[in-house]
Amino acid sequence: MKISPLPIAGAYHIVPEKLGDNRGAFARLFCNERFAEQGLNIEWAQMNLSRSAQKGTLRGLHFQRPPFSEVKLVRAVTGKVFDVLVDLREGSKTYGAHCGVILDSDQLEALYIPQGCAHGFQTLTDDVELHYMHSAPYAPDHEGGIRFDDPTLSIRWPLGVTETSPRDRALPLFSDIKPITL
Repeated sequence: MKISPLPIAGAYHIVPEKLGDNRGAFARLFCNERFAEQGLNIEWAQMNLSRSAQKGTLRGLHFQRPPFSEVKLVRAVTGKVFDVLVDLREGSKTYGAHCGVILDSDQLEALYIPQGCAHGFQTLTDDVELHYMHSAPYAPDHEGGIRFDDPTLSIRWPLGVTETSPRDRALPLFSDIKPITL
């Protein structure tokens, strides 16, 4: 398992070693020992699955505020996405920065998102499923978000947006939210 840091402090791209033969393939997707060696979260409170039918669908950018801030481990189960995180942590060297990673189910890779970061994605194929592991339970009274088309962030989504929710279109701009104090 290769764990590589991303430009956002505390975020990682995780690529498992795939083993294959005439029967198919095998890969270890998570390992307590390996994550703990890297100082990463190893306790998960919740697992979720997101399905998107249409290429170009955009979800996010979502986050939870303390005391329910969460670490996320996100993996494409089917299809391919452009996955984005934005650092909202007060005092962080990378506050306000964002980065994007393509997650492809054929590669089995994952994105490790630290607490205090907003997260969103755009589907690059039809029929996408994403699997999320969360370090804290969902708390609707502590959720927040930023508009995906925020001009300050200038995220370069790879495709035109074919679908998104009215809720996500109505999220506030980056400049209208307070930094997250962890």
